[in-house]
Amino acid sequence: MKNYSATEVRSFGLAAVLTLICALIGTFLAGLPYLNLIGALVISLLMGMVFQVFKGPVQTAKFGIGFISNKFLRLGIILLGFKLNLLDLARAGVKTILLAMIVVTGTILLTYTIARKLNVEKELAILAAGGTGICGAAAVMGISPQIKVPEEQAEHQRENEVLAVAVVAILGTIFTLVDISLKPLLHLTATQFGVMAGASLHEIAHAVAAGSAGGPVSLDAAIITKLSRVLMLAPAALIIGAWYQRSTNKERGDAAQKAKLPIPWFMAGFILASIIGTFVPLGANIIQLLVKAAYLFLGMAMAALGISVNFRVIWQRGRNVFLAAFISSIILLIFAIIVVKLFF
Repeated sequence: MKNYSATEVRSFGLAAVLTLICALIGTFLAGLPYLNLIGALVISLLMGMVFQVFKGPVQTAKFGIGFISNKFLRLGIILLGFKLNLLDLARAGVKTILLAMIVVTGTILLTYTIARKLNVEKELAILAAGGTGICGAAAVMGISPQIKVPEEQAEHQRENEVLAVAVVAILGTIFTLVDISLKPLLHLTATQFGVMAGASLHEIAHAVAAGSAGGPVSLDAAIITKLSRVLMLAPAALIIGAWYQRSTNKERGDAAQKAKLPIPWFMAGFILASIIGTFVPLGANIIQLLVKAAYLFLGMAMAALGISVNFRVIWQRGRNVFLAAFISSIILLIFAIIVVKLFF
């Protein structure tokens, strides 16, 4: 086990305090009207960006910030598994699971293809595609560890993460308002509207906000459909990581062919947590506490990311990836409307 120096321990302590403050503020603000459309994770990221003004403490906390953005991210993803009740997903039926599989696969491929056509770099295109197709910020952060880049590109990759999170947060908020506006025009049942929201929106917070506009039945349908997409996070991360490694090895030539394929062990923890949460009688209060802890750790990881990136560069690089995700989000919404009309 590695022994950390006193300086590194102090750095971690300061980083923990800074990111915890950001995460707690994000959690509080996400409970307010209108801000709940943005979600706690994105607000935590924004608070981290704001904290960049404290240059002295941020510089001192540099080591700890890197540790939190890496380790706390994985811990948060694992704990997020307790939010997935596999029996509830099974009761939703084959149609819902099949819809989630088609939405996730199709949206990732479509967003990535459009982004690459618009000259978005591969790593950023993958993260934006995953966030758009699966579950927003959590998907971006869950897939990112599978994108292994050289050490000298680590800062650039953190910028990619923030940019992808920003894109799905903005688009998710826009399309939440679009879904709610379309509700009286589409003449959907409560279940149909909920499934449409869960199938087409980006963050869990977005699906909850839109689904609640249709009443309790609609909200339940939106949450189940959205969580069906969240369930795809583990296999998607594994497949994307393996594909990225192989394609990168091929580009680099034979010398890199022996590089190991990344195995997202923390995703195994995510699945294990969902199994435990489903079949072990922990009680609703314990499950709720674990899920809150998940969002707290993820919020701290997002805050650490926000503290450590150059968002001026992100602003300059964001146009094409935003356009790609916007186009695929429109197509996804149209597809979701057609599917719920025909099959739900």
